[in-house]
Amino acid sequence: MDREFEGLGFAPADILLPQCEDMTKWAVVACDQFTSQPEYWEETDRIVGDAPSARKLILPESDLKAPDVDDRIRLINETMETYVSEGLFRTLRDSLVYVERTISDGRVRKGLVGMFDLETYDFTPGSGALMRATEGTVLERIPPRLKVRKDALIELPHIMVLIDDPDNTVIGPCAAEKPLMEALYDFDLMQGGGHVSGWNLTAAQKSRTAAALKALTSPEVQEAKYGLKGAAPLLYAVGDGNHSLATAKQAYENLKKVTPQSEWANIPARFCLAELVNNHDDGLSFEPIHRVVFDVNPSALLDALKSFYPGAYEGSGEGHVLHYVYAGGEGCVTVPDPRVQLCVGTLQNFLDDYLKKCGGSVDYIHGEETVRRLSEGQNRVGFLLPPMAREDLFRTVMADGVLPRKTFSMGNAEDKRYYLEARSIRL
Repeated sequence: MDREFEGLGFAPADILLPQCEDMTKWAVVACDQFTSQPEYWEETDRIVGDAPSARKLILPESDLKAPDVDDRIRLINETMETYVSEGLFRTLRDSLVYVERTISDGRVRKGLVGMFDLETYDFTPGSGALMRATEGTVLERIPPRLKVRKDALIELPHIMVLIDDPDNTVIGPCAAEKPLMEALYDFDLMQGGGHVSGWNLTAAQKSRTAAALKALTSPEVQEAKYGLKGAAPLLYAVGDGNHSLATAKQAYENLKKVTPQSEWANIPARFCLAELVNNHDDGLSFEPIHRVVFDVNPSALLDALKSFYPGAYEGSGEGHVLHYVYAGGEGCVTVPDPRVQLCVGTLQNFLDDYLKKCGGSVDYIHGEETVRRLSEGQNRVGFLLPPMAREDLFRTVMADGVLPRKTFSMGNAEDKRYYLEARSIRL
C-alpha cells in the first residue's frame, strides 16, 4: 500500500480498465437491481450480444437460486480467465480514478475509485471500525454471493462508500483539475443509466487526497461533527453494496485461516475495489427503499400490522405513518409512540415477524412507480417509505449503530454504480 495512505483504509490500486470498442456494452448496472424485473436483464443481454461485457462476469441476484447457478458461476470464472489472458484489460498501476457520473435527472455525482483495506471494515452492529456498515447485514445473504467470489480471478465493484466531508476537501478539488489528469473513458451507459467519465489522478493529487482524508480522522474534527468525545473515528460508511462488501470481507477472513499471519498483507483479496463518494455531494440522492410483499392476503397482513402494534390505527396521525398500496386501493396505518427512530424500522420489525409466522416474501424496491406497478398484482401489497436526511447518517451510525437493513438507497435503480473498473483478487 502507498505509504502516504497508511492507516487510512483507502489507497490507490492496480486498476484493470477494459479496452473495448463499445464501452456502453461493457458497463452494466449493479447485480442487486431489478430483481423483480427479469425483462431488464433480458434486454441487457440483447444489447450486449457477443461483445465483451461485465454482464458476462456478474450474476444478477435474481439468478442466485437458479437451478443451474453453479454452471453459471463456472462460466463467469472461465470468462474472467479468458478476458485476462486475451489482454482485454489495461492495468493502471497505483491509481485513483476520478469519476463523474451524470445520473437520470441530469445531476453529476463525483467519486474516487480505489481500494479499501478490509482489515479496517466491520459490519458488526456497534463496531468501532474505521469503515462500518450503515444498515443491518443479513448473514444468510453472504454464502450465495461467496460462491460467486470464491474462485473469481477479478472483482468488479458496484460498492459506493461515503465520507462525511461537508467542505468537500477530498474529492472536490479534482473537478477543477481534470485538464491535469489522463482521460480514461467517456461514454453513455445503457438502459437509462446516464453518462460516465473517468480520469487518472496525478501523483500530487493522490498526495493531497491522502492528506485530506487524514484531516477528517482527527479527534477534534470527529468531536465537532458528532459530539462524541473519545469515540472511535468513523471515516467511511458503506452507502451501496453493503452485502457485496460483507462478502469480500468474509472471503478474506476465510483466506486468513489458511495463510500465515506474516503474509496477510500480501493477500490480494485483503483489499476491495470501490468508489468513494462525499455524503454531501450535490449529485447524491438519498432515496427510500420501499417494500413489496408477495404471496400474502393484503387485508390480513394490514390487520396483522395493526394488531402487532397496540394502538395502531387506519389513517394518518402522530407517530410513524406507513403508506400502503395494493390492487384493492391504498391508505396508511399510523403507529403511535414508535419504539425505533425510523419508519422503516417499525415496518421491518413487523414484516420480519409476519413473514416468519405466515409465509410470503418481500422484495426491496427503488422508485414509487415500480412499487405501484408491482402492487397491482394479486396477493401483493406495497409499502412506500419516506426518505432519510443525509445529515443524520454518520451521526446515527456513531451514536446508535447500524440502521435497519435496506433503509435508504443512493438514487434510483438506474442511477446505481455500473460495473466498469476491475481488479485482480488472486495471485
